[in-house]
Amino acid sequence: MYKQGGCPYGTHRSIDPVGSLPQPAQKVDNSMEIWDNEILVEVETLNIDAASFRQISKQAEGDPGKIGEIILATVAQRGKQHNPVTGSGGMLIGRVIDIGPALQNKRQNISPGDRIATMVSLSLTPLHINEIISVRPETCQVDVRAQAVLFASGIYARLPEDMPDKLALAVLDVAGAPAQTAKIVKPGNTVLVIGAGGKSGLLCLHEAKKRAGITGKVIALDLTTNALARIRQAGSADAIIQADAQEPVAVLKKVEEASAGALADVTINCVDIPGTEMTSILATKDGGMVYFFSRSLTCWIMSACSVLCHSHLL
Repeated sequence: MYKQGGCPYGTHRSIDPVGSLPQPAQKVDNSMEIWDNEILVEVETLNIDAASFRQISKQAEGDPGKIGEIILATVAQRGKQHNPVTGSGGMLIGRVIDIGPALQNKRQNISPGDRIATMVSLSLTPLHINEIISVRPETCQVDVRAQAVLFASGIYARLPEDMPDKLALAVLDVAGAPAQTAKIVKPGNTVLVIGAGGKSGLLCLHEAKKRAGITGKVIALDLTTNALARIRQAGSADAIIQADAQEPVAVLKKVEEASAGALADVTINCVDIPGTEMTSILATKDGGMVYFFSRSLTCWIMSACSVLCHSHLL
């Protein structure tokens, strides 16, 4: 028997404070008896947000077993994988078990048995973990025996059968960054991508190059030699800068050189560490735009430029 009258946004699941939206809630109801407007998912893998996984790994001193214990403790306390330090979650892949009757006519693109990746954050997704099977630090992924609930407002993507799960997750996890890049980059723009050698950065480079066109210029910035090698291999950057994004003045000088003093019309910040906000703003010309993709960044609004902050809640 399904409970009825659940809020499409999941407020009926919020315990602390009662009735709040589930993402900012301190605790949600993670019982797996779904309401008539919810979807029940058998979870296979948690794709933990990179900043969150780094913090958990540091707390666990790199021990995969302790990483699992911390995740179990968080879910037991909060009813969701919502890192109390970083405030972020991640996403999951799993198989649809049940679709509440109030959604069955509205969700005709999926059926029980379909494998999906959630496109809403674990920080708002009721989750119950029975067992952690393995922890994979190299991909920030955790294989589990678990169940989760999607609300009526939750979005998801069916996993393609012709693509490995690892690749599908990598793309879906950062899909918001290149999508926003496509919206904000105009022909002829000078675009700076900070953290250009990571997953989101490489996709943003590709999209920026396509949108800025032959009259524009795309500048890629990253620190490590491995990241720079990936950028060169991708071939989407007109100029490549090796620099520490936490050093704003040093980066400013290099961007001035790469842009002939013009600075960036659009700066896209894809790094997942704080301390790079002022670098992004300084490197952007008056009237330009800064797009912060990572939730772990603090967004600043200054008269020097307009700032678009994307807190994708993953």
